[in-house]
Amino acid sequence: MTAPRLRDGAPVEDSDDLDVEEALALVRDAKDDGTGPARDPRPAEPHGHAPAERHRATPWPQAREIAARAARATRAPRPAATSSAPRRTPVPVPLGDALGLVLAAPLDALSDLPSFDTSAMDGWAVAGPGPWTVREEGVLAGHAQPAPLTDGEAVRIATGARVPADTTAVLRTEHGRTDAQGRLHATRDMVHGQDIRPRGQECRSGDQLLPVGTQITPAVLGLAAAAGYDTVTVVPRPRAEVLVLGDELLTEGLPREGLIRDALGPMLPPWLRALGAEVVAVRRIRDDAKALHKAITASTADLIVTTGGTAAGPHDHVHPTLERLGAELLVDGVKVRPGHPMLLARTRDDQHLVGLPGNPLAAVSGLITLAEPLLRTLAARPAPEPYTLPLTEPVHGHPYDTRLVPVVLRGDRAVPLHYNGPAMLRGIAAADALAVVPPGGARQGAETELLDLPWTTAGIGVCFT
Repeated sequence: MTAPRLRDGAPVEDSDDLDVEEALALVRDAKDDGTGPARDPRPAEPHGHAPAERHRATPWPQAREIAARAARATRAPRPAATSSAPRRTPVPVPLGDALGLVLAAPLDALSDLPSFDTSAMDGWAVAGPGPWTVREEGVLAGHAQPAPLTDGEAVRIATGARVPADTTAVLRTEHGRTDAQGRLHATRDMVHGQDIRPRGQECRSGDQLLPVGTQITPAVLGLAAAAGYDTVTVVPRPRAEVLVLGDELLTEGLPREGLIRDALGPMLPPWLRALGAEVVAVRRIRDDAKALHKAITASTADLIVTTGGTAAGPHDHVHPTLERLGAELLVDGVKVRPGHPMLLARTRDDQHLVGLPGNPLAAVSGLITLAEPLLRTLAARPAPEPYTLPLTEPVHGHPYDTRLVPVVLRGDRAVPLHYNGPAMLRGIAAADALAVVPPGGARQGAETELLDLPWTTAGIGVCFT
C-alpha cells in the first residue's frame, strides 16, 4: 500500500497508527521559520516512512524527565532547582483528609508509646510466685490506675488495661486455672515481665517516627493517631483544572449529525484524582481562541489540562494562545504513539499546562507521559520503581517512536490488548498497565517496561473523591 503524503510531499509516518492531529503536527514540524517546508538533508526512510528525527519532538523518556523536573524549576533556574524538596507551602490537614499525601514535617512522638505499662493479653496480672489469690474486681482498659498488687495476689485484666503497680507478669487466660478454693495456678512456666507492654516500648517522647517525604498510608494514619496527632503537616494536593475544547462534542445521547460524544470530560477528572490531584473545575470551551485565552489567564490551578487543539489545524488554538501568553514551551511534541502532538508549557512560575491530543487513547498517553510526572513532583511523591515482564506475543513498533500499548497482567506475563488505536478506549478500559514498546517493536517473550494504571495497584493511589 502506498503511504499517504503530506502537503510538502513528505510521507506520513506509520499510517496505521496516525490520527488527524498527529498528521497536522507533522505539517507543523516540517515548517522552518515560516518560510516554507523544512528540508531534511537525509534521504527518506524506506517503505514510505519519514526521517528518523523530526523538529521539536522530544524522545519519550526525556519528555517524562522534563515533566518531572518542571515543577522544581522556574523561568530563571536557581541552585535549589535540582532539590527534591517541594517549593509549595506545606499545610496542616486533619488525619481524615491526609490519605495519599506526603509528610512535609517529621512525625515526632508527642509522648511515650505506650504512655503507661499495659497488658498485652487478656488474663490475670499477678505479683510474685503462684498460686495466687484473685481479687474480685477486674481491671478494664480505659480505667484509672488500679490499686497495687501484693505478693501472692492476682487480678483479672483486659488487653490494653493499665497494669497495677508491683505486677510481676500477666498470665494469659489460656495458661491459668483455678482450684476448688478459687486460687489461681499457672499451667506453663512464666518469666518476669511476660505479656506486659512497658511504657515507651515503641518510642519515647521526641523520637522521630517517620521522616519528611513519607507517603501517608492507612498505617501511617494509625501511627499518627496512636501518637496523639489530630492533624499532620503535608505537601498540599496539586490543584488541576480541565479545559475540554471542541465544537463537535456532545455531553449526552448518541453521536449524530457529525457530532461525537465527549469521552475525555468524564474520563480525565477521576484519572487526575487517581494521580493525586484535586480537580477544581472542568470547563467546556468552544473552538474559540479568545475563550481559551480567557480560561487560561483566569485559572488559579497548579496544572491546566487541555484536550485537543495541540496540532496545526485551523481550529487548533493552543499553540497560538500559549505564544500570546508568553508561555515557556517545555515539550512540543513527543516521539510516542499514540499521542505525538502533546505539549507541556509553563504559563507562570507556579502554573503549568499539559496539552493533550483530542483522541481518547492519545490523551491517555499524554496523561501518563507529561501529567503524571509533573503531578508526582508537585505532590513530592517518589517515582514508582520500574519493572518489566515478558510479553506473551510480539508487538509491532513504530520505526522511530516509543509505543504505549495496553496490556493485562496474567501471572508473570503481560498480554497485549487489541483496540489500541489513538481514538480507541476499548483496550485501555480492560487494561492493567501500559507496555512501553521501544522503537522497532518487541518480540514475544521480550522483557518490557510496564506502567501500572493507578487503580490497578493495591495501594492508595485511587482517590476518586
